[in-house]
Amino acid sequence: MSGFKSQFTEQICSVTQEEWNGLVGIEYPFLRYEFLVALEESGSVSAETGWQPQHLIIRDQASQLVAVLPCYEKDHSYGEYVFDWSWANAYYQHGMNYYPKLLSAVPFTPAVGPRLVIDPEQDVDLLRHCAVQAVTDFCQRQRYSSWHLLFPQSVLKEGLDAISGEHSLMCRTGSQFHWYNRGYECFADYIGAMTSRKRKSVRKEREKVVEQGITFLHCSGQEITPELLDDFYLYYHATYMKRGQQGYLNRGFFELLLQTMPESLLFVFAQLDGRNIAVAFFLKGGGTLYGRYWGCLEEYKHLHFETCYYQGIDHCIDHNLAHFDAGAQGEHKIQRGFEPIPTYSYHWIAHPGFRDAINDYVALESQDVLAYIDDAATYLPFKQQAG
Repeated sequence: MSGFKSQFTEQICSVTQEEWNGLVGIEYPFLRYEFLVALEESGSVSAETGWQPQHLIIRDQASQLVAVLPCYEKDHSYGEYVFDWSWANAYYQHGMNYYPKLLSAVPFTPAVGPRLVIDPEQDVDLLRHCAVQAVTDFCQRQRYSSWHLLFPQSVLKEGLDAISGEHSLMCRTGSQFHWYNRGYECFADYIGAMTSRKRKSVRKEREKVVEQGITFLHCSGQEITPELLDDFYLYYHATYMKRGQQGYLNRGFFELLLQTMPESLLFVFAQLDGRNIAVAFFLKGGGTLYGRYWGCLEEYKHLHFETCYYQGIDHCIDHNLAHFDAGAQGEHKIQRGFEPIPTYSYHWIAHPGFRDAINDYVALESQDVLAYIDDAATYLPFKQQAG
């Protein structure tokens, strides 16, 4: 590997925190050493949960860490947010195994960000080639059906586009809705950019919450007591139980985050008559607020959007955060000013026949998704659409 040594490790602790964060940084919370360690030490990711770590570590001849790529061996497709169930079904119908596969992503987190992180003082293009070759070679040795890299940031997308033909990578397009801070000084300033009708609609939604006597408590990770964590975890699981599922993350995961990276956490509790009735959980870093989890036991009019989105916008404005990534899906966000954007994923398929078929599929799908994004943008509520 041109003087570099690649290794796949089942535990992130095979790298030190100083090494990992020294290369990756701490601005993007989901790739911090502390976040990934919490997933592993809590047992939220493991062979038993279908998320066996297989992280790619690349070192130079002096044993210095020069590149990392979080990877997981998967025996299902839950918790990924880029849906390939139809691909798995096609394999099954042809008497072939789609699982296990290899996934490069942050578990349970559809947030765009760094994935393959390379020391900028190295030959980045060469290391990108080396990393992709190491991954595809590993997949063939392990007899994985495929490799999938989800939600890369734009700089990695550009790099992968440049080598996709050489490595038989295909790019798939998705969409999300994000909020951008256009220099607003207050929430009224923000909705002032909307048409009169949309501005009145947002005001009425917020007023309905106030009329119910609901107030909000914003807490950083340092301010969370065991009692508040009890309430949060109850509401977190309640959201999944309504769909007959268990939450992906256990309490130990959140306890570890509170111990190791509390400054990156934000909890917004909705309160009525002195008790918590709902909560939204966020992470933040690099000028972005990431909305992740929400839960309640009783339904209140407009409470979900107020807690998860308007309170998040308030926080961004108050703290000069430029960007609010509120999570996957949700066309209802458009009318409140969340702008449609494209997201991407990259896929390597071992079987040549399925590779060709899937490539044709994602090419047509991407055309439809981009057309959808253009159409969705016409429904934004602004007098003059941002962007």
